[in-house]
Amino acid sequence: MEGRNVKDKGNTLYLECRSGISGDMFVASLIDLGANQEALRKGLESLAVDGFDIAITRVKKSGLDACDFDVVLDAAHENHDHDMEYLHGKGAEGENHAHGHGHRHGHEHERGHGHEWHSHGHGGHVHGHRGLPEIYDIIERAKITRRAKDISRQIFEVLAEAEGKAHGVPKEQVHFHEVGAVDSIADVIAAGICLDDLGIGEVIVPELWEGTGTVRCQHGVLPVPVPAVSNIVMDNHIKLHITNVEGELVTPTGAAIVAAIRTSDVLPEHFLIEKIGLGAGKREYQTAGIVRAMLIHADSGGMGTKKDC
Repeated sequence: MEGRNVKDKGNTLYLECRSGISGDMFVASLIDLGANQEALRKGLESLAVDGFDIAITRVKKSGLDACDFDVVLDAAHENHDHDMEYLHGKGAEGENHAHGHGHRHGHEHERGHGHEWHSHGHGGHVHGHRGLPEIYDIIERAKITRRAKDISRQIFEVLAEAEGKAHGVPKEQVHFHEVGAVDSIADVIAAGICLDDLGIGEVIVPELWEGTGTVRCQHGVLPVPVPAVSNIVMDNHIKLHITNVEGELVTPTGAAIVAAIRTSDVLPEHFLIEKIGLGAGKREYQTAGIVRAMLIHADSGGMGTKKDC
């Protein structure tokens, strides 16, 4: 199911995911490649969703300078985003728990309180769980390009298929308690905006590196990879490499982005790198905590262009 949403073939993107991948890491890597930040901000400001702002900063990850993309939520939407003990099944007293309120798996993941959405200038609040129709409506009303909308829709469709399979319901009946939260909507649509802005056509992702252990989410303490990620990599024939890192490196949003945009898992035998972007994760594991995105083009000669001395 490779490349089912790639249009207008243009630049070739190579994603190196040896620290996993999440929505915010991916977006940050594209910003670092040069995606237009003003266009990104205007696109996200047009969403019929309240309760968030974005912050784009520089951070150090394993001593490397990287871009950080953060969806900053207000108090009504915030939860246990970066609480390591919570995410790995411990409460404030250090006791293990088997239930929770959602989190941003691994690096950025989806918050578990996506129970209402707000319409800017269209009659106030609209209450209820977010299913695909509500998500699609938010996307369609956004002031972004057609291609950015199509990419965003495809990512959410991949998520719905995976979550539906995990919970034993059709994708049309999936209510996005986690992946429909405000920050995840912003991450997915930001991904669509940046991919379109950079003119990305071909996307090469050889494999995803994942951790081990368990992680806490809306439905309890789950094994890593979580069911949605397992379903996405299975259904889309994405190669998975399990590391000895304790923690969740690949989030459902990150896996869904790869599934929606990947056109190949094979790099050219020889290629030249035009530009590199580093996108930072929010969590500290025994990895660099970055997605490395490279704009490349194949070098048929294999030795580059010979220059006169």
